[in-house]
Amino acid sequence: MIPLEQAVVARLESHGERFEILVDPEMAADIRHGGDTPIEDAVAALFIFENSSKAEKSPDETLKKVFDTVDFETIAQRIIRKGEIHLTAEQRKRMTEDKRNQIITFIARNAINPQTKLPHPRMRIEMAMEQAKVNVDPFKHVDEQVKDVLKALRPLLPIKFAEMKFAVRIPADFAPKAYGEIHTATTVDREQWQSDGSWIGVVRIPAGIQDDFYSLINRLTKGDGDVKILEQD
Repeated sequence: MIPLEQAVVARLESHGERFEILVDPEMAADIRHGGDTPIEDAVAALFIFENSSKAEKSPDETLKKVFDTVDFETIAQRIIRKGEIHLTAEQRKRMTEDKRNQIITFIARNAINPQTKLPHPRMRIEMAMEQAKVNVDPFKHVDEQVKDVLKALRPLLPIKFAEMKFAVRIPADFAPKAYGEIHTATTVDREQWQSDGSWIGVVRIPAGIQDDFYSLINRLTKGDGDVKILEQD
């Protein structure tokens, strides 16, 4: 459990009743997004309150009526996922900024300027978000917000999500060690080990990280790898 001074209130109102638990806001956000943070690690007390500021617990009969159980973890999961989490101004600012950075990173990795076929720099995306007055929800997953962010950015930036497909050849001296990193960094559509011990494959990456991909192949092969663009969506 977390210290009481680190906790904020998570509140759910249902059936004319109010239910509160005391949670760490960032751990609660992880649980809300489907993360595997244990409930007992994210809370300051193993109680369901009807008024946490007065330490008034919800009666078992009320919990049973609304949730069909008195099990703390089951009820706490529902409060976190369906209720409101009350942040301090400082917590909201920090979590919103973290989520904004995650969104910018996601767009920079996956989107390009369709006119130049090149990715937009992070600074350009960030400035366009400020100009478009994009609101970021600290509790919504990045995937849930990107669509709305792109809609706001398109009047200001030519932008679209795209993938690039490459043919790659890794010389035999580097192939065994490079194999795992390539599979981690890309989506491998086809691959084959050659009789000389070299590896060839067709891989896909988000178009926004093409420079990082070239750097990866150069690092793994000391500049001896071969990369050829096959197509760009």
